[in-house]
Amino acid sequence: MDVRFVRTSVADDGPVLTEHAVAELPQLLARTDGVTWVDVPTWDAQAEQVLTEVFGFHPLAIRDCRERNQVPKVHVYPGHVFLVLHAPHPGHGGHVHFVELDQFIGTNFLVTTHGPLNPAVDPAAATVETSSLIHRLESGRLRPTAAYELSHGLTSSLTGRLRTMIASLTQEVWGLEQRVTGGHLGDAEQFLEEMFRARHGLLAVETIASLSREVYARMAKIEAFGPAGELLLEDSVDQFERLRSMAHGQKEYLVGTIEFYQARTNTKMTIAAERLAVIAAVTLPITALSSIYGMNVIVNDETHYGQLAILLTIMLAMSISLLIWSKRKGWW
Repeated sequence: MDVRFVRTSVADDGPVLTEHAVAELPQLLARTDGVTWVDVPTWDAQAEQVLTEVFGFHPLAIRDCRERNQVPKVHVYPGHVFLVLHAPHPGHGGHVHFVELDQFIGTNFLVTTHGPLNPAVDPAAATVETSSLIHRLESGRLRPTAAYELSHGLTSSLTGRLRTMIASLTQEVWGLEQRVTGGHLGDAEQFLEEMFRARHGLLAVETIASLSREVYARMAKIEAFGPAGELLLEDSVDQFERLRSMAHGQKEYLVGTIEFYQARTNTKMTIAAERLAVIAAVTLPITALSSIYGMNVIVNDETHYGQLAILLTIMLAMSISLLIWSKRKGWW
């Protein structure tokens, strides 16, 4: 558990971000010149004790921190807001992990918890937003004056991760589209799997952005942070809405590419089936005639060239007639 104090007073010349021990939490929460930030990278007994006894959070909110949440959510409690968000992390075989970030946003404190994580996910993937926030605070690029501004910094980092993944998937989509328009003739099954993996990634990003947008729209509607924080909430709503639109647009573009590839492949299969049907139609009467003649007529010990010539002529005439007929039907 990491305890930090973010100084909001601009008059002081001291460091903006300072680290403290857990035992100092009561004194830090009593200060009015900054925001107390408690970050819990991995849930443990100490985290549960601090969030229960020091902060007095609701048991259901603590349970949500301890367990995995499938969808984002927001709950407004007296004195603070509990927020659950997800960030995408690419996994093996096109799978997208939903990395959870939980926040308790109070008047002068911010508590962030991470996970629980899938064992296949690198623990560093859960702290991307908090690490970025620390870097922005230490570099002076972010000087929050309230806890909700600090939370908005985390949201901006999360939207940046979404935007980066959209850009990466878009690059894949462009490569796939070039291969399709270039007449890809490789392994069709493997190629379709690559396209569907990219589509699944875009769908996951679109889902995360869409659900997060709804959560922030709810917060903006009820003015969770008062009039002062309304602009930041509306900015978050706009960011998630635009990311959703970007992911949706790229997904539709890829779906069009998939449909084009499938249509071309199906057309080739249809043409091949039609040609095979023509061949079968041409050879079927010949096969039937030769079978009947061979079973019921030929009982001689020698070849009768006259009969053979007549049969071959009849077979050739039947084949030519069927070819002419199928050509008129437009089968080939």
